[in-house]
Amino acid sequence: MWSRRIKIRFVSVFIIIIMLLVSCQQRDYPADNEQLSHEEQIVIRFSHVVGENTPKGMAAIKFAELIKERSNGHVEIQVFPNGVLYKDGEELNALLRGDIQMIAPAISKITTLVPEWSVMDLPYAFKNADEVHTYVDSAVGQSLMNKLNVHNLLSVGVWDSGFKQLSNSIRPIEHIRDLEDLRMRIMPSDILAEQFSSIGAYPKRIDFNTVFNQLQKGNVDGQENTFTNITSKNLHSLQDYLTVSNHGYLGYLLLMNNEFWNSLPQNVQTLLIDTLEEVQEWEWQLAENLSSERLQEMEACDCITIHYLSAQEIQQWESAFDPVYDYYAGKYDSKYIKALPKNQSLH
Repeated sequence: MWSRRIKIRFVSVFIIIIMLLVSCQQRDYPADNEQLSHEEQIVIRFSHVVGENTPKGMAAIKFAELIKERSNGHVEIQVFPNGVLYKDGEELNALLRGDIQMIAPAISKITTLVPEWSVMDLPYAFKNADEVHTYVDSAVGQSLMNKLNVHNLLSVGVWDSGFKQLSNSIRPIEHIRDLEDLRMRIMPSDILAEQFSSIGAYPKRIDFNTVFNQLQKGNVDGQENTFTNITSKNLHSLQDYLTVSNHGYLGYLLLMNNEFWNSLPQNVQTLLIDTLEEVQEWEWQLAENLSSERLQEMEACDCITIHYLSAQEIQQWESAFDPVYDYYAGKYDSKYIKALPKNQSLH
């Protein structure tokens, strides 16, 4: 009888141990964030410079919400939009110092570190976002990604803003020569500077968060940007003319401090990558939808004169920008140009 009781107790304890082990294996994160100490919680500060009502702004919020939910609060993404934490020209250095852990700068702004990335700024290099995504995923695109590692940066995705349009307060821009003598705001990119200089305009490198004030003060005549960025900062209220040119792609590289990334547990890295892949697909579609909606809003507001370049005009503009390609090829490896979709179609 005594021996039988011992056996029953032993079996009961064994079953409980097995159940506990299975329970622990099924849950990678603490169930209640309130039980976490400050040291246990992983905080990722995500700084960006655009509004929350843009594709990037909305995707950042969605990413933060999904990570909080899927990690049971163990991982927290703190999003700081509109340059409230670090301004346009400050966030990259802050990331490199480790003061923040994640940013999503326009690709043009990465060219100060890796100038070869300015291939993405070449006018009419891409016809649509799908071509961009294919190029980035290609061997050449991945070689550009690898160049970031030298600077302690890890790219964990690409988000779209859309294609850039031209606006100004001086005159309609219908022909390429209409850009002559205009002072145009650009992002910090030698290729963007060459783009405007080559056709007689004057490029001015100005931080995004100060563009409205610079236009308002008359320090620049116009600017290039996507529909969502133009409307989110109400830039069109200061401009009289908009040309739908789709002359260049504007996208964002999602960057993390590589040293910080390597310090994360494997299960957290997996969670972040899987979630970012999902959010990226969602953001791409959102950017396309919002671009169309914002254009319709500007058409309906009757507050700015809009000109649409015809297919023939686009061909003329593209030819006029050929010297910009020569400029790039003279400074960097021509393989990045040869791999562009427009050149692949020639083979």
